[in-house]
Amino acid sequence: MKKAWSGRFKEASHRLTEEFNASIGFDSRLYRFDIMGSVAHARVLVKAGILTAKEAKKIEAGLKAVEKEIDEGKLVFSVEMEDIHMAVEKRLTEIIGPLGGKLHTGRSRNDQVALDIRLYLRDQIYETVWLLQHLKKAIVEAAEKNIDAVMPGYTHLQRAQPVLFSHYMLAYYEMFKRDTERLFDSLDRMDEMPLGSGALAGSPYDLDRRLAAELLGFSRVTENSLDAVSDRDFVIEFLSASSILMMHISRLSEELVLWSSQEFGFIEFSDAFSTGSSIMPQKKNPDVAELGRGKAGRVYGNLVAMLTVMKALPLAYNKDMQEDKEPLFDTIDTVKAVLKVFEPMIKTMRVRTDRMVKATSEGFLNATDVADYLVRKGMPFREAHHVAGGAVAYCIERGKILEGLGLDEWKGFSPLFEGDIKKAVDIKTSLESRKVYGGTALSSVKKRLKAVRKELDKGCC
Repeated sequence: MKKAWSGRFKEASHRLTEEFNASIGFDSRLYRFDIMGSVAHARVLVKAGILTAKEAKKIEAGLKAVEKEIDEGKLVFSVEMEDIHMAVEKRLTEIIGPLGGKLHTGRSRNDQVALDIRLYLRDQIYETVWLLQHLKKAIVEAAEKNIDAVMPGYTHLQRAQPVLFSHYMLAYYEMFKRDTERLFDSLDRMDEMPLGSGALAGSPYDLDRRLAAELLGFSRVTENSLDAVSDRDFVIEFLSASSILMMHISRLSEELVLWSSQEFGFIEFSDAFSTGSSIMPQKKNPDVAELGRGKAGRVYGNLVAMLTVMKALPLAYNKDMQEDKEPLFDTIDTVKAVLKVFEPMIKTMRVRTDRMVKATSEGFLNATDVADYLVRKGMPFREAHHVAGGAVAYCIERGKILEGLGLDEWKGFSPLFEGDIKKAVDIKTSLESRKVYGGTALSSVKKRLKAVRKELDKGCC
């Protein structure tokens, strides 16, 4: 097969070179966006006087025919085609004749691929955000369904203070909300149309780049032709946002894996989102959550790979940059797959509120409330902290709980204790005392849920 660039070459490409050089095996997924960009470019060429309206119409019809063939799986790709750009151009020329060769006037594969990736990634970001919205809704529904369920909050994976399960779940809503915002932020910086930058120096033809931007839905054009074709920071930014998103997925996964264990027993996954053991009949494994946790490392690897590819490249385009697509594609596929399966997994899990309440009653989660009680009586917090610690040690030695101490015992630690200490150390009182904005009190959580519902109903981040 004759190459579009073979004019100065006397030898044909070695088969190994063709196989090593080709990207058609993975960049073929860009075909729809490549054709979209080509249609816009043809219209720009008409305005520049390079194509007639009739020629552009014929080219556009040919491109639509190529798109239909690819949609239907009728166009077979081969390594000789090198990449999706050459594959589309070759088939277009076969359909409409030599006129197809005019389409590449004023552009390079360098600005063409920079455009295609932006168009593709823009589309995928919107889809990812849509999936993320559904996961956030599932989390909010779980919080609403179990709004007053009490559970231990943890630091260092040690029981710390009582919190509401709904408050706990809304913490992940906030994380995923920021992930949504990061994805939208990356869209804003990616919203630049590079076509017309040529190989690196711009085009010698009078191309209306703003017309191309308008036709393709970009708000602005790139300002520097070298930068437009040689950077992939918008890909890296998406990979970074995806890595942070997957970090949050991994943290949620870890919690769910722990909570589903017999040691915690806070939740139970639906059979539909669990697997068994090939040897131990009793097992019910949280494989979906574990895979979500594991796939975070895969996305991190894609980010590091892309940073490494770009870290020392001189301007402008280098073939190294062909390595941008597989990490990007893999990240998109991975993130979308995780989001798709996590939504129904969260929706169908059973929350074991009885186990949560039992865990909350153990471990002196109300010890801080003892110190706060003394502070309200006028004792400095550091002294109050010491007194409360002494009360805990006393209970541990005697196998008691703070709620079970009599007033005489309390007064043995400080004369400031009165009969109202019993209510002060009640778990419900502990929860309701935390009415500060953003706290775990039921009234605060209800307010936040109401605001969150409005956010979700508006479809915003």
